[in-house]
Amino acid sequence: RWTTFSICSPKVCIVGSGPAGFYTAQHLIKVDIYERLPVPFGLVRFGVAPDHPEVKNVINTFTLTARNSRCSFYGNVNVGKDVSIEELQQAYHAVVLSYGAEGNRRMGVPGEDLAGVYSAKDFVGWYNGLPSCQELSPDLNCETAVILGQGNVALDVARILLAPTDILKKTDITQPALEALVQSQVRRVLIVGRRGPMQVACTIKEFREMVNLPDTRPEMMADDFEGVKEALKDLPRPRKRLTELMMKTALEIPSEKEQERQSKASRVWAFRFLRSPIEILANPDNSRTVGIRLAVNRLEGSGDGARAVPTGEVEDVTCGLLISSIGYKSLPIDPSVPFDSHKAIVPNNMGRVQHTAGLYCSGWLKTGPTGVIATTMNNSFDTARSVVEDMESGTVDVSAARPGSQSISGLLEERGVKPVTFSNWEKIDSLEMSRGEASGKPREKLLTVEEMLQHLTWTELILYTLKGNPMFFIMDAIINKLLQCKSIQMV
Repeated sequence: RWTTFSICSPKVCIVGSGPAGFYTAQHLIKVDIYERLPVPFGLVRFGVAPDHPEVKNVINTFTLTARNSRCSFYGNVNVGKDVSIEELQQAYHAVVLSYGAEGNRRMGVPGEDLAGVYSAKDFVGWYNGLPSCQELSPDLNCETAVILGQGNVALDVARILLAPTDILKKTDITQPALEALVQSQVRRVLIVGRRGPMQVACTIKEFREMVNLPDTRPEMMADDFEGVKEALKDLPRPRKRLTELMMKTALEIPSEKEQERQSKASRVWAFRFLRSPIEILANPDNSRTVGIRLAVNRLEGSGDGARAVPTGEVEDVTCGLLISSIGYKSLPIDPSVPFDSHKAIVPNNMGRVQHTAGLYCSGWLKTGPTGVIATTMNNSFDTARSVVEDMESGTVDVSAARPGSQSISGLLEERGVKPVTFSNWEKIDSLEMSRGEASGKPREKLLTVEEMLQHLTWTELILYTLKGNPMFFIMDAIINKLLQCKSIQMV
């Protein structure tokens, strides 16, 4: 629903065009969305696994919001650099920060900067086409990969590493990533967690996908499930179902058909519980990782509150690829915005930034990197409700007119920043889908900001010379088709 006011139209802007930004926008009367990249949708585009296209269907809803006359999109605008938060606050009655969590939580152990060690955020960004991750070029020339963390992102990474490339080539995974995975030597993936099977953070859907992944077999350890059966009755239903499936995978003899499938599998995956990283092990010249030293833990307490305590025992695991999936974290955007560096969030009350009237936050910046897209939707709706309540109560004074995007557009022009509109994005979108169609994929993403802007520049330059010509609209379609040819784009 769109909230309406009897007072003069309030000016609101949102920083970030991921799920939190768009869900917040859906509940506000008129809003401008600023995005650092030329393309919208944040983690829906760059975080959701390529083989989960159904999760990306929310883009259809976000597109309807962006096309509404009450919403304007300004891509390629880096808030905090191209324009400050204070300048936005002067131009708008309310500013909502929804820029997500683009930082990595570090392990804090020796050797984590060695070659062969990557964060899951960067690895996912690499195969999903995030421009800042395209130089990653991970070395997949090893047999064993270790993933630290047992959440859904860890399982996404494991699945992409092990999935038959015949499956992946029908997704929107990037071509360089697909080519690297075709040549990959990874045949075994260990998914390591510091606590036990009853504390894993993944969902049953993701675990079931691993169990059913073609050409793979699980290697779970029966000892990890001692005493778990007795604790099942006290578990909440989702946790109980997940634990039962893990136990079945680890303890039960598979059916004859499943045994035959597993016997033919060329790749293996396994959960390893009660293990924490102590040190990343290097080769003799200290140039890259060859393994990881893990502390063996025991649990104190039970349920979700159980703590992992080192026993003093250690275990070394040989691996040539190590991916840390222990969480994303938000980063401060501007010195004027309060930031809790310990929790990596903007301190807030129902989305209201503490001690700063008219400034709000939503999404992971508000809560920390937890939950799924539906969780983000609800917390973003709550923030939008706070904005509306504050305007209706007078906490945020909307009686005086604010210039909104008019003044910000002037500032950006002075600074040589050219925003990308939503219709510009739709040109990029159309090109990506056409490229994908040519190779049997839903889309083939443009991988750099330069390539995205170059495509728009060529389109605009040629069409500008044709304006006023009756052939203009026909040529618009023809040029978009021509620009699908990479050699023409790079002229």
